[in-house]
Amino acid sequence: MDNSRLDELIIALEEMIRGNYHPELTIKGSNEYGKLARAISAVGESFENRCKEQQTLASITEKINDGLLLTDVLDHVFESFRELISYNRIGIALIDTEKGLVRACCTRSDAKIIKISNGYSAPIAGSSLATIIDTNKPRILNNLSNYLNSHPDSVSTRLIVEEGMQSSLTCPLIAANKPVGFIFFSSVGINTYKNLHVEIFQKIARQLSVIFEKSRMVEELIQLNDLKNKFLGIAAHDLRSPIGVVKNFIILFLNGYLGEIDEKQREVLNTMDKNCDRMLNLIHNILDFSAIESGNLELKLESLDLHKFFHTYQSMIKSLAEKKQIELKLVIESELPEITVDSNRIMQVLDNLVTNAIKFSFPNTTVTISARKSDGSVEISVADQGQGIPENEISKIFKEFSKTSVRPTGGEKSTGLGLAIVRRIIEAHNGSINVNSIVGKGTTFTIILPINTK
Repeated sequence: MDNSRLDELIIALEEMIRGNYHPELTIKGSNEYGKLARAISAVGESFENRCKEQQTLASITEKINDGLLLTDVLDHVFESFRELISYNRIGIALIDTEKGLVRACCTRSDAKIIKISNGYSAPIAGSSLATIIDTNKPRILNNLSNYLNSHPDSVSTRLIVEEGMQSSLTCPLIAANKPVGFIFFSSVGINTYKNLHVEIFQKIARQLSVIFEKSRMVEELIQLNDLKNKFLGIAAHDLRSPIGVVKNFIILFLNGYLGEIDEKQREVLNTMDKNCDRMLNLIHNILDFSAIESGNLELKLESLDLHKFFHTYQSMIKSLAEKKQIELKLVIESELPEITVDSNRIMQVLDNLVTNAIKFSFPNTTVTISARKSDGSVEISVADQGQGIPENEISKIFKEFSKTSVRPTGGEKSTGLGLAIVRRIIEAHNGSINVNSIVGKGTTFTIILPINTK
């Protein structure tokens, strides 16, 4: 082989290194040059296919890392793998080890009629899927009609054929060295998978196994979280009535309807009454949180006169501030627009912020409620001159059941749910809330609400 041709092959290899997998080569002839040229061309095509595989898998991995569920991942797989493999149908089935079943959980298909859909299950024992698990190798069937003739008892094969599929590639899904399920590629053509390099799809299946297992675990966590919210809601609802009954009897005693009581008895009953209020407040917070988490927070939107709203609230809460010798100041613009909100929920938000400000403030300080119009929205702030929140703790104040190191100045109790509920209510109104705090100087919570949330 002369040097010029050798240089041409070297240049072609350098092109491939730079990402051009199809450099110009003369591959005719049976001499050494032709053989090397064909080999380099085949290597280039192989490299290109491997790169496509890795890019596809990287894309799917990125999707699952974004928190997508199993069905979302399968949507992405169904669209993405067409460059690597021919198929008209993809299905995922997971193994139920307790019941010895394999259960279909996701299906995507070009077929008009789907016979094997989510929830379809079949025993693993004695099936061809058991062999796939034992050998840890994919199974290829290139003529499903012929396979069905020789295995007439295979219900799943019959159903797939009725969908119009004629070839199938079944790969085991293995996670943490344990079989977790299967991914099925099916095609309407015969012999679709006849010339496949099985080891490529074994590699793909191994990587997909981890992705699908993570997705399944995310879905289980979501289901457990929903179950937790339902339990909290039921428990809180069932507790509310008996505690309300106890509180009503306490009020009867305190008001003398059930006979005279002495001062010691009155003191005990007042303590019981306050604890009933604490429990009812906790129950209401749990019910609110449960409704919000389950997506059942309903807003009754109406037009709200903010001037009337703030002055009404100030008169309601003034006595609580005075008990701690705290001045409650109202600073609002004279021309505030009406906003469309759920007035009861916004009252709940304001009350939580103001009572918190009073709770964490020392006597002889001021809590200021301010409001102003700002670029198509209304900005509402609650500022105190209290202890302030350490900078490293601000990030957790809106998380449920979370508390900071700052303690109430009057020994008041907290559930750790109030601000989490506040944030969710504001977000449900398409608004936002932020906090600015300096230790030793005070804290300001600022709410921004659009004038019209509809």
